Amino acid sequence: MQWSDEGIILSVRPHGETSAIVDLFSRQHGRTLGLVHGGRSRRRRATLQMGNHVDATWKARLSEHLGYFQIELRRGYAGEAMADRLALSGLMSMCALGRLLAERDPHPALFEVTLFVLSYLGEPEVWPALYVRWEMALLEELGFGLELSACAASGRTDDLVYVSPRSGRAVSAEAGAPYVDKLLALPGFLRRREDAPNAEGNQDRDVQPGDVGNGLALTGYFLRERVLAPRNLDLPEPRLRLATYIAAGQP
Repeated sequence: MQWSDEGIILSVRPHGETSAIVDLFSRQHGRTLGLVHGGRSRRRRATLQMGNHVDATWKARLSEHLGYFQIELRRGYAGEAMADRLALSGLMSMCALGRLLAERDPHPALFEVTLFVLSYLGEPEVWPALYVRWEMALLEELGFGLELSACAASGRTDDLVYVSPRSGRAVSAEAGAPYVDKLLALPGFLRRREDAPNAEGNQDRDVQPGDVGNGLALTGYFLRERVLAPRNLDLPEPRLRLATYIAAGQP
């Protein structure tokens, strides 16, 4: 059995003296593990880095076997992010959380979003909010998407400023007023377009101070409660670092 696809490297671990096992998130074939002969060599080291965009060919005698990868680099996002601890934390967090996806289950839409976020890692004023949207997309792909189009209590579609931690649905300012301490903040950039008009009546989609931190708190809560806790896991260390850096005032 054989297929070729593009993918994003989620992890690399040593195997034997010279080889490596690569966990690849591919566009059409989902997460797939494969052995790379000589994967620990100096020549291959720069290619086999978490977050790199690659072309891959996977071969195995039977589909259920581990198989072997031949991998060629398309773009080295890992090297590009290395000098920026915030960007590196974002890249590593996406790779770590991407491993929550089931093996060999395609998620082409999430793959596109992942590539899109990676392409903006050099723009710190842009990518953190995109990263929050990536976690929203991940929750959706895992079957725990949030419903932010209308208030869970009243059904209204405007003035949505909270999210219920129980239902994952949006709550309006009026309906949520008695329960503020129990609700999660809904950042403006995640609201429906008509919820955030600016003074001229146009739509203001700019990310405001505190929005990314609130977004990470929102998605982090549902990742913990809906996805990780049932597996006796917590948020991965890179994701915790990312939230710490954002809270400390980095973009």
